Formats: sequence, structure tokens, C-alpha cells
Amino acid sequence: MHGEYKVPGGKLVVVDVDVEDGVLRHVRVAGDFFLEPDEALDAVNGALEGAPADTDAAGLAARIDAALPAGTVMYGLTSEGVGIAVRRALARATDWTDYDWQLIHEAPQPPALHMALDEVLTAEVAAGRRPPTLRVWEWGSPAVIIGSFQSLRNEVDPQGAARHGVEVVRRISGGGAMFVEPGNTITYSLSVPESLVQGLSFQDSYAYLDDWVLGALGDLGVRAWYQPLNDIATDQGKIAGAAQKRMVGPGGGPGAVLHHVTMSYDIDADKMVEVLRIGREKLSDKGTKSAKKRVDPLRRQTGLPREAVIERMIDSFRARYGLADGKITDEELARAEELARTKFGSPEWTARVP
Repeated sequence: MHGEYKVPGGKLVVVDVDVEDGVLRHVRVAGDFFLEPDEALDAVNGALEGAPADTDAAGLAARIDAALPAGTVMYGLTSEGVGIAVRRALARATDWTDYDWQLIHEAPQPPALHMALDEVLTAEVAAGRRPPTLRVWEWGSPAVIIGSFQSLRNEVDPQGAARHGVEVVRRISGGGAMFVEPGNTITYSLSVPESLVQGLSFQDSYAYLDDWVLGALGDLGVRAWYQPLNDIATDQGKIAGAAQKRMVGPGGGPGAVLHHVTMSYDIDADKMVEVLRIGREKLSDKGTKSAKKRVDPLRRQTGLPREAVIERMIDSFRARYGLADGKITDEELARAEELARTKFGSPEWTARVP
């Protein structure tokens, strides 16, 4: 069995392993990481040899840490990263390059339709009728998107939203509220087979699916990192938030994961605080007293037009994994439009948590 895992902000770890009588055998760890002294690699392999095959990543990491020679230095590598690579091998996880990725980047669409498209396209990936897809959104109007489990009245000031013509919609994933305006926001979705994140914990899957965009931002001169659980941050502040939804496949079989990210290219901070109710608790756990300081726009950090940032991001993804231009099919659009009307545009769904 073969497993690969790129340590967030680090290097690729590759593990080949067999399972015999319920334990790991013939473990071989490799990768483009740096490790000193040389014999530390033998210690890693030896620590994993004979481990029960159901040991989780943390347990495997503990075995490695206990076996490493004194003074071992790891660069681009962590014991937990090795453990995750082992779990991915045992789960027979797939890799980004195993797929023919499709790009969808179409004209601006209403907020409720975007919510519906996420559900429809990810369900199509789960059913095997659509390849893994990167969809870049264009917004047809300003909106607040609240998480699946958030209280509508706690998150949104209805008078402020009405005054600024901001539509409120609820998405199918968890997480917090996002304020978006056309031209000021970069939003994208990844609809991927569940096998791509096999062997990863929920938290690790966020870092794994965000890794490509960290590289793309680095190419733009923005030093960014994943900040658990679902933020992308820089020295200047948060620039993006992610959310996920897992979907079961037909008949309860292997499904798909929706991972979507909203990035602030520019932001009207005064308008945002009039539309969103941002509580003291939320601000305190971000280490800031002002909502206006929580998000630092990409426009200032890159100096590039929004369209150029999006183009560079797409080019980065294509260079890493390949990416063919695609489109939403007529059938997918019809289903999404129906969902937008009956579900995502309905007061019942939007206020399902009052």
C-alpha cells in the first residue's frame, strides 16, 4: 500500500507499507524532506514496523518520537505527518494528480444559486458523474452567507442588511458568517471525491485542501498559512475562511467533500459591521478588539486587480495538478435553479436556526 501526504508548509512524505496479521510490515518512508542524522530514517521505519494496523496517526507519531535519536532535526517533516501518510496508505487514499480536474468559472450568479450549485456539483462528484471540480464564483449581488448552524438573528442586523441591499442566504456547511460584495471578494469551491482526504482527520483535511492556495498566494508575494480550524492568515491578519460539507455517495457508498473558501480582496469594513452582528467572544478569540481589523484584504497585500489575482490562482492550480476548462451542464443548472427556489431562497431554510 502506498500513501502520500504533504506536510502543511513543509515537504512531501511518502510511505509504502504492507499489513500482515494485523500489524505493519516492510515500512518504507521517503520524501523530499530533510532529516538529520541519517540513521534517524531507520529509526522512523523501525518505530512503525510491527505497529498495530489500527493505530491512529497520533499513536504512530508517538512511536516515532520515542524512537528518534537524541538531537534529531526534522525540516519539512513531522512525526505526525509520517503517521498521516501511513493512515492514508492504509485507507488507500487517492492523490490530487490521480484525477482530471475541471474548472468552472462562469458569469455572475445570484447568492442562492451559488449555494445550490455547491450542493448539486458535489453530489454529482459523489455519484461519479462529474470529475473533481474547482469552481470560482462570481457574485451577482452583495450577500451575507451564514453557516448551516448559525442563528440568523444573532449573526445579521436585518435593518443594516436591508439598508445596504444585502441578501442573506444560508449554506450547507458549518462555520461563520461571511460578508461579500461583487468585485471585493474571491470565492471558490472544491468538490472532491472522499478518497482524496481518506486517512486525514477533519482538521487535517482543511490544511490539506488549503495547501495549493497557500502556494498560489506565495507566488503572489503573500506569505500565508493555515490557521486551525478554518482560517487562512498572514502577518497582516486573516484573509480567508473555509468551510466543509461531507456528502454520502449513492446507496451509502463513498461520497464527496465540498470545501469552499471566501477570500477578502477588498472590503467595506464600515458596511460590514453595520450588516453583521460580530460578538465580543468572536473578536476576543481572534486577538483583536475591532471587527475592522479582523480581515486584511488581498488588494492591499498584492497590489493587483482582482481578476489578476484569480487568474494567477487558477494558473497555480493548473501547474500543480492539471485543470481543464469546463462548464455547468444544463441538467446541473436546472437542478440548482430548482434548489435555489425551493430551498436556498426560502425563508424556512434561511431562518431554520432563527
